[in-house]
Amino acid sequence: MRKVLSTTLLAVTCAFASVPASASEQVRKGEEQPSFFERYTNAAQDVILQGLKLVGVRYRFGGNDEASGLDCSGFVRLVFKDSLGAQLPRTAAEMSQLGQRIDTSQLKPGDLVFFNTMRRTFSHVGIYLGDNHFLHAPRTGAEVRVESMEDSYWVKRYNGARRIIEGN
Repeated sequence: MRKVLSTTLLAVTCAFASVPASASEQVRKGEEQPSFFERYTNAAQDVILQGLKLVGVRYRFGGNDEASGLDCSGFVRLVFKDSLGAQLPRTAAEMSQLGQRIDTSQLKPGDLVFFNTMRRTFSHVGIYLGDNHFLHAPRTGAEVRVESMEDSYWVKRYNGARRIIEGN
């Protein structure tokens, strides 16, 4: 697990190493506003880095905060609130109605990925990291972690993905 997390952190760091400073920093320095692509890249980077900070937080059904534990949708809501200030709905099913539906082949870091883990569609949500890995709060007795979407368990239960970061 640590190897996967280390590899993911390295990939994320390398992918975003050339991204310029945030728009607010650029304005203060008198620089030009970032391009549409740069704004997307910064937003996705912020979401992923905020999510990775929560690796190891214990799962708690209905959980909404780091201290007492997080369930899958509580985790995603907290990450998007703390990284982008976005207020997402409470459940995975409600989140599955947001943004733009995208094909698996078009997944980008920061997209939401959905799974059927409770015999109903869109009952589980995570954040796509890239390289077929996602970040999520899996189940009671577990902790927020990175997993491969190529694992047979997740392949059988995949329901689709949504893009809610503008320009992603």
